[in-house]
Amino acid sequence: MKNTLLNKIGESFQKIGLKAQKHSPEIFLIAGIGLGIGAAVSACIASMKVTDVLDETKEKVDNIHEQAELNDLPSKEVNAQLTGAYLQTGMAFVKLYGPSVMLGTLSVTCILVSNNILRKRNVALGAAYAAVDKGFKEYRSRVVSRFGEEVDKELRYNMTTKKEETVEVDPETGKEKKIKKEVKVIDPKAISDFADVFYKYQEDEYGNSLPNPYWEANNDYNLMFLRAQEKYANDLLRSKKRVFLNDVRKAIGLPETKAGQMVGWIYEPEKDDDINNDNYIDFGIDWNHIYRYSEDGIDSPILLDFNVYGNIWKLM
Repeated sequence: MKNTLLNKIGESFQKIGLKAQKHSPEIFLIAGIGLGIGAAVSACIASMKVTDVLDETKEKVDNIHEQAELNDLPSKEVNAQLTGAYLQTGMAFVKLYGPSVMLGTLSVTCILVSNNILRKRNVALGAAYAAVDKGFKEYRSRVVSRFGEEVDKELRYNMTTKKEETVEVDPETGKEKKIKKEVKVIDPKAISDFADVFYKYQEDEYGNSLPNPYWEANNDYNLMFLRAQEKYANDLLRSKKRVFLNDVRKAIGLPETKAGQMVGWIYEPEKDDDINNDNYIDFGIDWNHIYRYSEDGIDSPILLDFNVYGNIWKLM
């Protein structure tokens, strides 16, 4: 019974320790802010006592000068007494503002420790992402090599083939006729942060449906717009050498993503040994896939599969 109780207490302390380690950046940051507030309050309280210290110092200095005149003391002795009085004043100021300085130092230290922990974690996350991204790209290249690009896309976007009945106008007779054709439908849940669809409505990371100001009910125009933006993005890449995915997404009316803040493209044509870097931006425009919306039935938004290089934030 005693051992069981001790084991439970030990497990509880271990869980608390792990949670404290997990949230250590927040803990140090909050502690730093609290200590900073304490330093400010302490300094304000100390400032209220400065007048008393200065008055006391003035009284001592005046008394030394009076005694020097009455007793005709040598200047060397007077200077020694004045030095002692000023040293006492300095010590008084140290006692007044010492706690404030100490709290301020601890505040800065806690904030720097918090930042250092976050920086190390970001470096570790960046390394982990790079490893996963490299493995995923190598896996996709093997799939494409063995089964082709179409199979790769079908697997990546969880596509299903369905037969849809549509009405078309016969160009010779001008009569409408019903035809059945196979269409590929993309699973919306399979759209990643590195891919998206160009459509009149875009869904942000919080599930909100936002109108796309650049979409038109004419896919010829949409294709022309996207290719013009793709060309502009490549001009920007050659000029700036670094372009983030969010920069491209904003240019074509797509909402920004968390991943888009870190991933993007780099332009380093001199490094031709990097198989993951194409040195150009490709929107991966595909017209052969359609996307089903419950409120609109079958529509034809354009699938965009951006060829991002990876995490370029660490290269800045």
